[in-house]
Amino acid sequence: MIQNILKVYLFLGLVALLAACSPGKETAKRPDVKPPVARKVPFELVAKHGHKRIDDYYWLKEREDSSVINYLTAENKYLDTMTAHTKALREKLYTEMKSRIKEKDESVPYKDGEYYYYTRFEEGYDYAIYCRKKGSLEAAEEIIANGNELGKNQKYFNLFIEHSPKHDLVALCIDTIGRRFYTIKVKNMTTGQMLPGKIGNTTGNLAWANDNQTIYFSKQDPTSLRSNQVHRHTLGTKANDKLIYEEKDQTLSCYVNNTKSHKYILVNSGRTDASFSQFLDADNIDSKLTMIEPLQNDIEYRVDHAGDKFYIRTNLTAKNYRLVETPVTKPGKENWKDIIPHRENIFLRGFELFKNYLAAEDESEGLTKIRLIKWSDKSESTIDFGEPAYVAGIDNNPELNTTLIRYNYQSMTTPPSTYDYNMETREKKLLKQREVLGGFNASNYQTERVMATARDGAKIPLSIVYRKDKFKKDATNPCLEYAYGSYGSSTYATFSSNRLSLLDRGFVYAIAHVRGGQEMGGQWHADGKMMKKKNTFNDFIDCSEYLIANKYSAKDKLFAYGGSAGGLLMGAITNMRPELYKGIIAGVPFVDVISTMMDETIPLTTFEWREWGNPNIQEQYEYMLSYSPYDQVERKNYPNLLVTTGLHDSQVQYWEPAKWVAKLRDMKTDDNVLLLYTNMDAGHGGSSGRFRAIKDEARRQAFMLDLVGIKE
Repeated sequence: MIQNILKVYLFLGLVALLAACSPGKETAKRPDVKPPVARKVPFELVAKHGHKRIDDYYWLKEREDSSVINYLTAENKYLDTMTAHTKALREKLYTEMKSRIKEKDESVPYKDGEYYYYTRFEEGYDYAIYCRKKGSLEAAEEIIANGNELGKNQKYFNLFIEHSPKHDLVALCIDTIGRRFYTIKVKNMTTGQMLPGKIGNTTGNLAWANDNQTIYFSKQDPTSLRSNQVHRHTLGTKANDKLIYEEKDQTLSCYVNNTKSHKYILVNSGRTDASFSQFLDADNIDSKLTMIEPLQNDIEYRVDHAGDKFYIRTNLTAKNYRLVETPVTKPGKENWKDIIPHRENIFLRGFELFKNYLAAEDESEGLTKIRLIKWSDKSESTIDFGEPAYVAGIDNNPELNTTLIRYNYQSMTTPPSTYDYNMETREKKLLKQREVLGGFNASNYQTERVMATARDGAKIPLSIVYRKDKFKKDATNPCLEYAYGSYGSSTYATFSSNRLSLLDRGFVYAIAHVRGGQEMGGQWHADGKMMKKKNTFNDFIDCSEYLIANKYSAKDKLFAYGGSAGGLLMGAITNMRPELYKGIIAGVPFVDVISTMMDETIPLTTFEWREWGNPNIQEQYEYMLSYSPYDQVERKNYPNLLVTTGLHDSQVQYWEPAKWVAKLRDMKTDDNVLLLYTNMDAGHGGSSGRFRAIKDEARRQAFMLDLVGIKE
């Protein structure tokens, strides 16, 4: 849930280029201004097993209270004052990052039925224009939705689309707040007009039935934001939408999707450790839900369909997952037959069905290979990749009857690239590599993949990148270390043009593939959650010490960044080893673990108990309490900190970072800078639009550059 979450780039260093402003210089003298002080209002919190805590800043949860808004505004003003001397640097970084973007650009079209769908951007505009062409790429362009027109004058804007089976209608899902409540509107592509009416307060998740008139969509509880209902809406009717399914299990969230064959609509329920699916006949809106396999703790599965069978990726008796097939008429697990059996050292990350081929994403030590299996004779071929650290995966492939598979590839030195691979001839074709303007040359940069040894002997992968002529392995470079490490969500060695601003100034950038993710297989996640969560924090710290010991980073110039659940990681290491880091950036950080897990009315609670623990169970409560960043703040020195949040965040509520900063201000004994930035117009993902988001990135980079004395 906390997913999706936020990717970072960054880093600095010393170099001949910076003769006049070497990293050894003192940082600028900051204004002698006192920070905001949040008032203390003791509030007693009592667990079901009797343990009591006093929270002095519980009052910050009152979003509508003017004193809360006044406090957040005061913190923003304090940040502006304390970083005023970096304004020129921030503007330079923003201009630099923006200049690398090819402003007039478009995606690679993908074929779906008779149409080729794509998005394009116009120069100077933030949002995508959704387009299509019928029959061929030479046909006239049809504009489905112009994000710049729909998002005009909106402080926040997010849009995605889903076309109907006949392609004549398109559902537009729009959020203008950032809290992930989407309004669905339907456009008639024949007339170019919006149909009357709209569906409000949805999750934005939907699936079309084959009658071309019916939409299945999910809705969330307005308080907890748990996606708990699936409804059916028929266009042109005034009757109330029909409730198809309600997920009453408080630990589960539900959503819908079409199978690739478009024969079935799946209603899926899940949490971080378990899931199950039911299906409807997409040709019959009156069909009843049929269970595939009921919920079972610690068992997950994902379903697709082709022919007369369901194909299911599952971890049932398979920690690294396996692929099974089962008849549609007998979908239960007693009929599951292995197509790809479980393998001890290879993680099955995903699969894609084609008429004549099965494509599988096999992952080993965090690196992916795409394996192609021919249905007729079971012969195999593999799409392999040559760099030491990269990310590759199956891309958008909506058609079953094709010999082409589309995949994507990138590395820390290679911009995102889109390929078509002919499964018959085994020839690949580069369709597009994202153009990076401003003189980018991949050969100027070097990527490495190393293994750090954790304190318990586990080998933790580290993906590292730096600019060759700015890096010396002599313990003088500044370094930024990033990680996430939760929900089994793997962090990959991706490319970032924004990150170049740090690398070009001498920074080393490292991704720590810590336990809690799934880079090293299913056990990697299991070893970094629940009662083993501290492995995630220890892994990150041990990787930090590796970077220093092996001279990738200067001892006094190591920075750390993480967002959302990765922000929890930042909070934990801030308490555990504050002296190890020059500065820490915590983005939308999940830091008030106990209070959030105890409050069943807000997000990140009941359906995440199997990730973090159930605070109603004393043993799990005490373990979470022992690392919860907010609860573990002490009277001691802390590193320089930049903490960011969004007022409308639906995943990690703004009050978690706000309370944490208020408590740190009261307790810390150092003179290091502590800054809180609240985006008053955004949610979990930060600013919307490709240019607004760059300003957030420029702020983060300037924070670090300033601390090591780099002024330009």
